Amino acid sequence: MKDDNCIFCKLANGVIPTNSIYEDDDFNVILDAGPATKGHALIIPKEHYKNIYELPEDLTAKAFVLAKKLAIKMTDRLGADGFNIVQNNNEVAGQSVFHFHIHLIPRYEGDGQNILWDPKKPTDEEQKAVRDSLI
Repeated sequence: MKDDNCIFCKLANGVIPTNSIYEDDDFNVILDAGPATKGHALIIPKEHYKNIYELPEDLTAKAFVLAKKLAIKMTDRLGADGFNIVQNNNEVAGQSVFHFHIHLIPRYEGDGQNILWDPKKPTDEEQKAVRDSLI
């Protein structure tokens, strides 16, 4: 299913021209129009899924296998010093376009980008409570 009002549906399916670096039956991988670094790309499914919660498991697996393959290729070809693979779900987590996508961000020494967080210091009790709620 495609959403006629979704910009990423249009990008993934060639309705809007892009700088595509990879395409198959399920995904189009395009260079981000507002890149964090040189080579920043987006893996976008051709079908519309709002986020990872809606994405079928087989496509989830394909997307992350593709992310690994492209990270290796991009690191080699672009001379990156490291790599971020980022996937956000819902506004509170930084998702701004509500069509599942994965950011592929080559990293370079001194690139000025930060994808970090302030580590918290939970008590052992708090950690055990979280663990117990998840098992």
